[in-house]
Amino acid sequence: MERNLTCIICPRGCSLTVTVDGENTKVSGHGCPKGEKYGIDECVNPVRTVTSIIRVDNREDTMVSVKTADPIPKGMIFELMEIIRATKVSAPVYIGDVIIENVFGTSVIATKDIK
Repeated sequence: MERNLTCIICPRGCSLTVTVDGENTKVSGHGCPKGEKYGIDECVNPVRTVTSIIRVDNREDTMVSVKTADPIPKGMIFELMEIIRATKVSAPVYIGDVIIENVFGTSVIATKDIK
């Protein structure tokens, strides 16, 4: 399998060609080792940082922005979003507060203060 990607690790935006042949993965077009790692990770085990909002139940029409503390496997995003949609939090909430613990190997944290 061969994929063409644009590296997003730095502003250079190198055009990568990633070839996956069984256990062997080869990256060409990268300008640095970080681009090579990005290409391999994106084709073998893609991960994403998820951002969303969670309802604040003791404030009318108020939501708090949240994100995963670490990237999660791309295939788990929809499951995480179901958990996030079912979650409510009470104010006060501060930046960095853990809203959901230990989900897919990370936590969901607040990115905004709600007092």
